Amino acid sequence: MRIRPISPDLLVTELTGRLVDAATGAATADSGPARLRVAIDGPSAAGPDELAAALVDPLRAQGIPVLHVRAGDFLRPASLRFELGRTNPDSFYEGWVDEAGLRREVLDPAGPGGTGRVLPSLWDADADRASRARYVDLPPGGVVLVSGPLLLGGGLPFDVTVHLQVSPAALRRRTEPAQAWVLPAFDRYAEEVVPASFADVVVRVDDPRHPALVEPASDA
Repeated sequence: MRIRPISPDLLVTELTGRLVDAATGAATADSGPARLRVAIDGPSAAGPDELAAALVDPLRAQGIPVLHVRAGDFLRPASLRFELGRTNPDSFYEGWVDEAGLRREVLDPAGPGGTGRVLPSLWDADADRASRARYVDLPPGGVVLVSGPLLLGGGLPFDVTVHLQVSPAALRRRTEPAQAWVLPAFDRYAEEVVPASFADVVVRVDDPRHPALVEPASDA
C-alpha cells in the first residue's frame, strides 16, 4: 500500500471528485440517474460528521443534490442503549445505532427502486424521544452522506464507503477521558470488521491537520 499525504482541503476536493464520478457512473440508460449512498465511517475523534458536512457544498456546486445524515440521529432509545449501563463498550459496539431504522428510513428509500423520500433524523438522543423530523425528497442523481462510527461490516447497503482510520495510540490520545470507555469497542471493530481492508477509500487521520490517503501500491 502507498500512503499519500494530503491537505484537508485537497482531501475534500478529491473525495468530491470521486463521488461526482460515482454518481455519474451510477446512471443507466434504462433507469436514469441513480441515487448514491455514501458512508463516512470513523470514530468521533476522526471527525466523520465534519468531513461529511464539508462535502455538502462542493457536491452541490457540481449540481449534485445532497443530504447529510448523522448516525447519531439514528440511535436507539436510552432504555435499550443503557440496558447494561451507560458506559458498556459492548453495547456501544453492538446496539447503539438503530441500523434497522437507518436502513428503513434512509438507505432503502435512497437505493435502487426507492422512493427517494428520506427521513434525515429519527431519534433525539438528548431528549430521548422521536425527533419529529420531516421527510425530505432526494431526487434521482442525489447523494446521501451517512456519517458516524461503526457503520461498516454490518450489512448496511452503501454504494461508496469511506473509512477514517486512526491508530490505537492516536485514538487514545485524542479521545476525551470521559469517553475513553468506548475505546474497546473500536478495538473490536478494527479486529473483527477490519474496515480498512475493504472500504473504497481509506484515510489515515492520526493528525486531522495532516491526513493521508491509503492507496494500492503502483505496479511501476
